[in-house]
Amino acid sequence: MNKQAAISDLVTTVPKSTDRRIALHVSRDGERALRSGHPWLFENSIERQSHAGKPGDLAVAFDQKRRFLAIGLYDPTSPLRMRVLQHGDPASIDHAWWFAKLSAAAQRRVPLLDGRTTGYRLVHGENDDLPGLVIDRYDQTLVMKLYTVAWLPHLAELLPALQRVQPAARLVLRLSRTLQKAPEHLYGLADGMVVAGPPLAGALIFLENGLRFEADPLHGQKTGFFLDQRENRAHVEGLAAGKRVLNVFAYNGGFSLYAARGGARQVTSLDSSRPALAAAERNFALNQHLPMVAATEQQLLAGDAFPLLAQLAAEGQRFDLVIIDPPAFAKQQSEIERALGAYARLTQLGLGVLAPNGTLVLASCSSRVSTEAFVANAMGTAARKGRPLRIFAQTTHALDHPIGFPEGAYLKCLFATA
Repeated sequence: MNKQAAISDLVTTVPKSTDRRIALHVSRDGERALRSGHPWLFENSIERQSHAGKPGDLAVAFDQKRRFLAIGLYDPTSPLRMRVLQHGDPASIDHAWWFAKLSAAAQRRVPLLDGRTTGYRLVHGENDDLPGLVIDRYDQTLVMKLYTVAWLPHLAELLPALQRVQPAARLVLRLSRTLQKAPEHLYGLADGMVVAGPPLAGALIFLENGLRFEADPLHGQKTGFFLDQRENRAHVEGLAAGKRVLNVFAYNGGFSLYAARGGARQVTSLDSSRPALAAAERNFALNQHLPMVAATEQQLLAGDAFPLLAQLAAEGQRFDLVIIDPPAFAKQQSEIERALGAYARLTQLGLGVLAPNGTLVLASCSSRVSTEAFVANAMGTAARKGRPLRIFAQTTHALDHPIGFPEGAYLKCLFATA
């Protein structure tokens, strides 16, 4: 946001939090979690509190001996009652505090600012000490996504600090599904609203490692693009020369486009969403000035990945490089076993269309599934199929998606030959 990008009146009229802080006396389990630096305090870890609070009020957690543990945002609408802003030492949560936190987050991303990348995550929630808040940058547009109503009373103070740290032409507000279902706490704010700067009619263009992509901050998944796979996409580029490539769960064709620039002779993008595949086609069109992209034969395949992979295998289709990057299969503990079953099935199906000595890329964004379980699942499935994997690379989070606590580690990706 530049200095002329006035913040919407709707933001400035949201009632601010009260000055009276809520004292929370926590259980021994809650105390251990907070002392370890965990960013969440759940309702069942609170033994008593000084008074009832409203969303966004500041809460202070104390141990059994009434010693300060942490300060954070209180949310009485959620079992996750407090999202911790600061551990260990008391603090005044004001403009200077917001500015310092946002500045620290921006400083971590400086290595990305080489002129070839204008799309990246500026704030990664809990992992940047701003729990429940994500901010992504797409060239001159910032997209802020909120996951708790507790942030709303603080936007009028947070946004001017953001203007100072990361000037941009526009700020788009995105709200989680939970927030969208609570209009009584939104004070007229809505998902996809431009809260600073000029209106946005549709998709915008940004750069990732020199490739041009479109993003739809108003209606796209997450904030409009999956920025967390940037480094894995670049790794695929280095593996693609002369190969026939299959990109499963292709979404808007990120892996496909990198493979094309890497010299793939043919790329097939498979996804159940026809609008996503249309976006993939547009992304290829945006990069036709690159000789390698222009020379790559592109195919789009719409449908459910599981039966389509089986169909491709039955038809005798074989690919030198197969990329499988599915959505999160396990969002809660009870779904882990089912998720591992789905990953095993995809591994088996992927090997069914992989040429001998081909390269298989498997990714998971399910935080509930550990890296160890994910890798063991893939290795065991491949061994049973008679195509043992030879893993030559494993990756985790990029620097703009730091890991600050165990649940924050969700992304894992392995590269193997079989």
